[in-house]
Amino acid sequence: MIRFYLQEMIAERKFKTGKKVTLEMIARETGVSKVTPSRISSQRGYNTTTDNIDKLCAYFECSAGQVMEHVADKSEELLV
Repeated sequence: MIRFYLQEMIAERKFKTGKKVTLEMIARETGVSKVTPSRISSQRGYNTTTDNIDKLCAYFECSAGQVMEHVADKSEELLV
């Protein structure tokens, strides 16, 4: 399963800039759908496109590995 670190990225950006960052602002400034940042930050295992990941990486000036990571879920652990 892919785990997203969007809330952590938002907190880090707020800390560095001293400015409020909202999911709506991220959607507007990146061009992703308004619901995408909300779903990424709240739905476990949310599936999005690489284009959206690319836009988030550009917005946060980071690598994909800082926005998300693969973590084994229970079904994957049973296969090992």
